[in-house]
Amino acid sequence: MTTLKEFEEALREQGMQMALAILTKLRERDKAKRSIAPARRIAGRKMTPDLARQILEMHAETSMTQQEIAFKLGVNQGRVNEVIKRGKWLSGDPNAPEAVARDKALAKVRDDAPKRARSALRSKSAGEKGARRPKLDKGQVTLADL
Repeated sequence: MTTLKEFEEALREQGMQMALAILTKLRERDKAKRSIAPARRIAGRKMTPDLARQILEMHAETSMTQQEIAFKLGVNQGRVNEVIKRGKWLSGDPNAPEAVARDKALAKVRDDAPKRARSALRSKSAGEKGARRPKLDKGQVTLADL
């Protein structure tokens, strides 16, 4: 698969100035969108009973979608859905199913971290020996095809 830079070089070699002008305008448009659009989620917040109540209040009092509520509060839209549809996270009970699942997942991440680090080191030390070119789909066009 060709990169955008390689594509641009090929256009330049072929003297396709109009195509290059269009490409430049598209880049400028995309750059303008990126600088204005805020990040979807700055930092995840831990779900608490207070946050769950806040989600329910926003859902009842506004016409905001679950995604908008999630963005405003800095949580995942799936969590907002769980609170609204199933009433999860409303109690501070550490034995609630969602709290048990969270604690179990956190423990697994802590236990698996050293294994993942060792695996990453092994793959780095193996180097590029086994590096292969990815197989191209028959519908893909490469720079060599031009």
